[in-house]
Amino acid sequence: MNLIAPSARLIDAATGEILAGAELSAAVDRTAEAYAALPPGVVFARAGTSVPTVLRYAGALRAGRAVALLDPALDPAVLADFIGRFEPAVVVGLAEGGAGADSGERPKSYQQVDDEVLGPVWRREVPPADQPHPELAVLLATSGSTGDPKFVRLSSSAVSSNAAAIAEALAIGPDEIAPTSLPLYYSFGMSVLNSHLAAGATVLVIDGGVLAREFWQAVQTYGATSLAGVPYNYEMLHRIRWSPAKYPSIRTLTQAGGKLRDEMILAFHEKISAAGGRFHVMWGCTEAGPRMSTLPADALPARVGSVGPALAGGSFSVVNAEGAETAAPGVIGELVYRGPNVMMGYAENSADLTRGDDQGGVLRTGDLGHLDEDGFVWLRGRIKRFGKIFGIRVNLHDIEEMLRDQGPVVVVSGPDKVVVFVEGIDENAARDLAGRLAERLKLHRSGFDVRTIERLPQLPNGKIDYRSLEAQV
Repeated sequence: MNLIAPSARLIDAATGEILAGAELSAAVDRTAEAYAALPPGVVFARAGTSVPTVLRYAGALRAGRAVALLDPALDPAVLADFIGRFEPAVVVGLAEGGAGADSGERPKSYQQVDDEVLGPVWRREVPPADQPHPELAVLLATSGSTGDPKFVRLSSSAVSSNAAAIAEALAIGPDEIAPTSLPLYYSFGMSVLNSHLAAGATVLVIDGGVLAREFWQAVQTYGATSLAGVPYNYEMLHRIRWSPAKYPSIRTLTQAGGKLRDEMILAFHEKISAAGGRFHVMWGCTEAGPRMSTLPADALPARVGSVGPALAGGSFSVVNAEGAETAAPGVIGELVYRGPNVMMGYAENSADLTRGDDQGGVLRTGDLGHLDEDGFVWLRGRIKRFGKIFGIRVNLHDIEEMLRDQGPVVVVSGPDKVVVFVEGIDENAARDLAGRLAERLKLHRSGFDVRTIERLPQLPNGKIDYRSLEAQV
C-alpha cells in the first residue's frame, strides 16, 4: 500500500527539515526495505509525534506489513501483555515518546538490535506461527492508553478509501498544510495524517498539542491551513480566547472525537467564517477507519447538532424498536453504517490476526440517533450509557445535554444514583444543580450527586477519561 502521493511533504517543526517528492519517497522506500530484512509478521510501532514515526508507519504500509500504532506512554506491563498475546515480529520506535516514556524490559523471546534505518528495535528470535491476513494493514487499540485488550483490524482498502473520502469531503489539495494537533496513534490523528499525505498535501509534524506555545509558533512559521481537534481541545481554546484572526493562514477547523456543545460549534463557526474559513463537525469511530460523516460547513448554523451525511461511498440506516433496519427520516434507534472503511473485525490475540473480513462492510455503531429527510445524522447518545436512580432507568447522555449550559460536564452511573462532575462549580451551585435535575426528571434530589472538579481528566488523545471518573464513584 502506497499512502503518499507524489506531491506530499513532511515538515519537521523541531528542525525545519522538509521531506518532499522523490526524497520523501526514497525515505519511505528505505524504511520498507528495512522491514523486508526482518522476520515476517506484525509490526508494533510505538508512535510518538515525530517524522521517524511517520516514516516507520508509511514504510510498513509500503512493505505490506501490518502495523499496530501504539501510545509510547503505554504502561510497560500493558505493552508486555500486548506483545505476549499478539507476538509481533518486531517492535520499533523504542526511543519514541520523550521523557517518561518507557518501553519496559525486553521480552525474553526478542533480541534488541540497532537498525541503521529503523533505529533500536526488538526483533523476535523465531517468526510467529500466526501470520497476519494479507489484507490487514493497521491495528489500533480501541481505547488509547487504557489497556483495552482488543485491537481494531483495518484493511489497506479501508485505510485508503477513508483517506480519499475525507480528502473529498474537506477538499484537501496539495496546497493544504495540516499540523499534527492530535496523537498519531489515535484514529483521528492517524486519519488527518492519512488524508493529507494521500491527497498530496503537507503534514507539519509538531509535538506538544494545541496549548503549547511552540505549536502556534510553528503554525505561524509554516503557514498551517487547518486545525483538527476533539471537544476538549475546543473548550480549552475557547477558555484562552483563541481566535483564528491571529493565524490568518488557518482556513479550516475540523472537530470529531465526541460531542462538542452546540454553542461552542456556533462560536467557532462564527470566528472562522469571519476569517473566510469553514468549520466541519465530523463523526466516526476507530472501527470505521475512523470517519463516517461530515457536516458541510454551509450547513451551519441551520443544522447545528447534526454530524452530517455519510462520507462518499458510505450510508446509514437505523435499527428501529422492532429490530428492523430503515432509512426513514425521524426513526430513532441504533445507527448502522455501511462502507468500504469498516474494519475487518476485532483481534484479541495473534490467531485473530489471521482472520479475514468478519464485518462485510457493516458496522452497528452502538449509538442512538435518527436520520433527517436529507440523510443527515442526529445523535442521541450511546446505547450502553444508562444508569438507574431508585430503580428508574435514565439516559446519562440526555442528562449531560440538559447541563450543557454549565460548561464541561460528565455524568456517570453510581449505586442507584448518578454522579455529575462539573468543572469549577461551588457547593451552593452544586446543590442548585441537583435540585434542577430532580425537578426536571421528577426524581428525589438525593439521586443526583453533583461534584466539583478542577479539570475533567482526559486521555492522551484529548477525549474525556470516563473510566477514571467511574472509578471515583
